[in-house]
Amino acid sequence: MSDSKETQESAALVTNRPVDIAVALIFLSLSAIVIFDSNRLGVGWRDGEGPAPGYFPFYIAVAMAGASLVNLVRAIRTSGDDATESFVSKQSFGRVLQVLIPTIVYVGLIKYVGIYVASALFIMCFMVVLGREGILRTVGVGVGVPLALFFMFERWFLVPLPKGPLEVLLGFN
Repeated sequence: MSDSKETQESAALVTNRPVDIAVALIFLSLSAIVIFDSNRLGVGWRDGEGPAPGYFPFYIAVAMAGASLVNLVRAIRTSGDDATESFVSKQSFGRVLQVLIPTIVYVGLIKYVGIYVASALFIMCFMVVLGREGILRTVGVGVGVPLALFFMFERWFLVPLPKGPLEVLLGFN
C-alpha cells in the first residue's frame, strides 16, 4: 500500500480535544439535571429520618460536575500533540459502522419479524459479509443458534421473547 493511501486510511476523523470537550459538556449537563431534580426532592438531613431522597444523588452529581469542569478546562487548555492526537481514524470508524448499522437494523426488525427471525438474519448477514463463510455453515448457524435460544428461553426458562408472524405461523408461541 502506498504511503498516501495509508495516511488517508489512518487519518483522524476526529481528534481527542473536541471529543473530550463534548463528553465533559454532556456530563456537566447530566450533573445539572440531577442537581436540579435532587433539590426538588430535598437534599438536606431530616431529623429522625436521615437523608432526604435527593441527598446522595445531589452530592454525587456535585462531584461529577466538579470532575467534568476539571476535564472541560483541561481539554480547552490542551495544546500541541495532545490536542491533535487522533480519537478515531476513518478506517476504524468505518469498522465500527460495519457493526453498528446492522445492529440498529436488527433491533428495529425485532418488532416486525420477532427476535428469532431477526437473530437468524443478523447472524447470517454477519457470517456472509464479514466472516465470508460458506452458505451451508451460514444457514446452519443462522438457524441453529436462534432455535437453541428459543428452546432455552421459551421452554426451559419459560421467558417469552418477542415473536413475529413466522414464529406464530410455525406454532412457536
